[in-house]
Amino acid sequence: MKLLTVLLALLVFPAVLAAQESSDSRGLFRTEDLWIDSGGTRHHFSVEIADTRQKRSLGLMFREDVPPGTGMLFDFEEPRDVAMWMKNTYVPLDMLFIGANGTILNIAADTTPLSLEPIHSAGQALAVLELDGGTAEKLGIRAGDRVEHPLFTQ
Repeated sequence: MKLLTVLLALLVFPAVLAAQESSDSRGLFRTEDLWIDSGGTRHHFSVEIADTRQKRSLGLMFREDVPPGTGMLFDFEEPRDVAMWMKNTYVPLDMLFIGANGTILNIAADTTPLSLEPIHSAGQALAVLELDGGTAEKLGIRAGDRVEHPLFTQ
């Protein structure tokens, strides 16, 4: 009987772990307001903040959607060359690489879900803003536009 219980636990435990990984992680992150000034228009977003190594590692993995007007801001604590990937990320994203002064350095638009290919910043980025794929093009957001959030010095 004990052997059967152990075998059953070994079969069930991986399924429980997989369910936890795929569960929605929205409650793990605090949410803050962020604005992007682009072409005379000010765009508002409600963003989750990934400001620890653990939160940056999880990011938007396992999410099945990124609602309009939302995203995730990855705070790297100091400017650096940044590389991101799409491991375990099911939806295409726009990745906006942002310098310490809030200027968008470059945008990787409509990234490929589940790809392990690195996506690099074009210079020293303090943060990366991830939005639903196609958002930057739809709103006319481009490299050189300004991001307003307490993380950035203006």
